[in-house]
Amino acid sequence: MNLLLLDPTQIQDQCARITDARRLGHIREHLKLNMGDTIKIGQKNGLKGTALVESITDQQLLLNHIVLDQAPPPKLPLTLIVALPRPKVLRRLIMDAVTLGVDQLILMHSYRVEKSYWQTPFLQQLDSYIELGLEQAGDTIWPQVQCFKRFRPFVEDILPGLIADQPAFVAHPYADQPMPVAINQPCVLVIGPEGGFIPFEIDLLQHNGCQPASLGPRILRTETAVSSIIGRLFG
Repeated sequence: MNLLLLDPTQIQDQCARITDARRLGHIREHLKLNMGDTIKIGQKNGLKGTALVESITDQQLLLNHIVLDQAPPPKLPLTLIVALPRPKVLRRLIMDAVTLGVDQLILMHSYRVEKSYWQTPFLQQLDSYIELGLEQAGDTIWPQVQCFKRFRPFVEDILPGLIADQPAFVAHPYADQPMPVAINQPCVLVIGPEGGFIPFEIDLLQHNGCQPASLGPRILRTETAVSSIIGRLFG
């Protein structure tokens, strides 16, 4: 935890009270803060700053002298579209994408996505994964996250509006074009399931404005592909 995120409703007269076990445990066991120490904080969807520890016990953390005077780090101008991964991968993928600064994240269905994935309770915990990613990155701004359970309607009806006048790339190991390097401009990135998109899906994505691009012949795990491509595009 590199930043303690506070909801605006928690801050009253430059003071705040934290009671949830996860953050209390981390602050006590890892940060080892005591009365009078300074802690980095941020207001959800607002500024960053610092506060002083007034007191800390197993039950609560009291903060005072809260000062919010720093802007959060800028987001990447990236819309990341990912075929819904296995539930255990989902948590890591969300945290990594948020930590890297993805501004908009879309989870979608595809042929090789098991329908049971859409029933996982992990989807009900997205906010907690986002919070962990923001705490790691020292960020405060919640990214926009959307889910689309039907591939073709999303690609034909929603995707063209997202692309607009910016480039869009679909990661595909068999594409002739290499993935661009350091474009550092707004773009859309589409990454398929671990089994890859089927040919029909690649054709439909390409027909609706996505350029297939390759990282090379190696087949990467979804979360590895996300980190590798984002680092390549915005390195």
